[in-house]
Amino acid sequence: MPSFTGEPLNRVDGKLKVTGRAVYTADQQAPNLAHAVLITSGIAKGRIASLDTSEAEHVPGVIAILSHHSGLKLAKDPTKVDAGSPADRALQLLQDDRVLYSNQPVAVAIARSFEAARDAALRLKIRYSAETPHVRIDQGLAQAYVPKKAGGAGDPGESTRGDFAAGFHGAAEKMQEIYTTPFHTHSPMEPHATIAVWESPEKLTLYDTSQGIFGDRKRVAELLGLQPENVRVVSLFLGGGFGSKGPTWSHGVICALAARHVKRPVKLVVRRPQMFGPVGCRSETQQTLALGADRTGRLVALENETLSHTSTFDEFTETATLPSRMLYSVPNNHTVQRLVRSDIGTPSYTRAPGECPGSFALEVAMDELAYKLKIDPVELRLKNYADSDEDKNLPWSEKSLKECYNRAAQRFGWSQRNPEPRSMREGTALTGWGMATSLYPARRSPASATAKLFADGKVLVEAGSQDLGGGTYTIMTQIAADQIGVPVSSVMFRLGDTLLPETPVSGGSQTAASIGTAVYEVCRALRRKLFDAFVKGTPEMASANVADLQIEKGGVTLGGQPKSIQELAGGEYIEAKVSTKHNPDAKSYSMYSFGAQFAEVHVDADLGTVKVTRMVGCFDAGKILNAKTGRSQFIGGMVWGISMALHENTAYDERLGRIVNNNLAEYHVPTNADVPTIEVDWIERSDPHVSAMGARGIGEIGITGAAAAIANAVFHATGKRVRRLPITPDVLL
Repeated sequence: MPSFTGEPLNRVDGKLKVTGRAVYTADQQAPNLAHAVLITSGIAKGRIASLDTSEAEHVPGVIAILSHHSGLKLAKDPTKVDAGSPADRALQLLQDDRVLYSNQPVAVAIARSFEAARDAALRLKIRYSAETPHVRIDQGLAQAYVPKKAGGAGDPGESTRGDFAAGFHGAAEKMQEIYTTPFHTHSPMEPHATIAVWESPEKLTLYDTSQGIFGDRKRVAELLGLQPENVRVVSLFLGGGFGSKGPTWSHGVICALAARHVKRPVKLVVRRPQMFGPVGCRSETQQTLALGADRTGRLVALENETLSHTSTFDEFTETATLPSRMLYSVPNNHTVQRLVRSDIGTPSYTRAPGECPGSFALEVAMDELAYKLKIDPVELRLKNYADSDEDKNLPWSEKSLKECYNRAAQRFGWSQRNPEPRSMREGTALTGWGMATSLYPARRSPASATAKLFADGKVLVEAGSQDLGGGTYTIMTQIAADQIGVPVSSVMFRLGDTLLPETPVSGGSQTAASIGTAVYEVCRALRRKLFDAFVKGTPEMASANVADLQIEKGGVTLGGQPKSIQELAGGEYIEAKVSTKHNPDAKSYSMYSFGAQFAEVHVDADLGTVKVTRMVGCFDAGKILNAKTGRSQFIGGMVWGISMALHENTAYDERLGRIVNNNLAEYHVPTNADVPTIEVDWIERSDPHVSAMGARGIGEIGITGAAAAIANAVFHATGKRVRRLPITPDVLL
């Protein structure tokens, strides 16, 4: 039997998607379904002075208009968050008249049709008592504070090793600059959506656009006063999530409350403009980096002081200091995160949270230092290569970053670069080449799975989990086929339902390692169980090996002797169940993926327009489980890096605290015309400390470093250093 893991297998769910038969949340059907339209606030801070529903209630087909006057009952205060659940957010569930941010849910219209619900929502008359909002980062500096723990991994709010002040003072070459990244808003193709179906007063089914169905179940159950086992959450397909669909947000619980109130199933789809505010964002960051080096380029001191926003009613930290703590070898290091409370919706996880803006600032600063020292940017990074994690004082589980630098540089043709800014041209365009380092933590969480081998030779493997579009259905099928010893065509993998074995949130690039390990272990356990059943009571098989077991349609062969699966199973199927625990090696090793990214840009010397014309990335992410979907993941991250460098910016009207570009016409993301030739390569080296397959997650590594490589290329092209994203023509003219 050939090995399937690592092969470029086509997506097993691909046909469903391209033929329109994949059932996304809003496609689910329920009898007697009503439609809900969310009404969100027209101010950023204040109170609802009056709410007139009379005209809205007279729209034909309207069932109810719900607001804080409706007395919707909850079992728990939705503003209280369990500190042990980092994905939980304080929610606004129509409980009072306070408005805490623009686009906050303030009412919901429910009708027999979507059109009637939308009409009613437009006819609802709300009068506000507005207060002056603060959304600028400098408006809250006096009250800025250091969080005790930062981010989902519980990183320290402040860290120190050595003596930064002394090291920086004694450095031969010093630099200190401020780097700024803007607010980013999640813009997945599929907006958030929920369908709530009450099977009984104590039993609820939610079809939800969720990256974490078990966390969703827990949060909804505690808020509604239900037993978790009586809440079923289903999420079979997601049209992108990127972190935004990890937490439970207000609209999902409001949909469940609405369905309970009107005593019938309710569908609520968040409209595109409503994605800007109530379902998270990436906070603006302002990072002050100070680097000190000796005359040879060896770092002697490095500091990152980061300011970012959180809301006035909750806490989330964009942990941008992490790369500055561990990416390079430096004896004197200091980092600190400070939070500014602003009148915004709570920021949340956005692809590569913290590491994404953190790598931009650090990698542009390293490029600046390279120019100051007249050292090649790749050479400077190699001079300061960290052979261990000096932040955690641990060895790496595996690290092949040097090979990434060398291979990517060779493929890009870096040796042909003239280092002088504005020295390279192609026609009338200024040409620039830049590079940067990528990094992202490698995580693995406990997960469960079951596997069944049926009498006809078919295999069913189940794990709750979610597929955001990265290929989870496919890679789990490949792992199962390999470990059981059957063709891929014989395996069906099911996910996306809390009735299945429990798994963690699909976030933090941990799905492949976490669910993959559970599938790997359960399929090996199933094969072992089948082997034990075969040799039981058969003395001549005492010297047999489980690897010699051959599984064919309806039968099993060992040592030339055939037996039927039905006979061995003693019934319809043979089954195995596995629950994995926390990764024990996480205490002994520091686990990261790494990479090197190179970018070429053309800048119009007269207009200042920037076009990325070529990108090359090489990554060290352990065993790649599917060469085709893996390449797609890397490319997707790099495209997001183009978006971050040149396009994305959530723009606030600072007087009103409202987002002014809350649509995809004005919130710019790259189109096909903006994306150049992207070459992706990887170092094929297994990391057995992270997962049983030697794989690390790759969903987020591609975005880290990409924006910095582009920004560094822009400097090389123009001689103008841009430290604030996005890079637009006005800043280059």
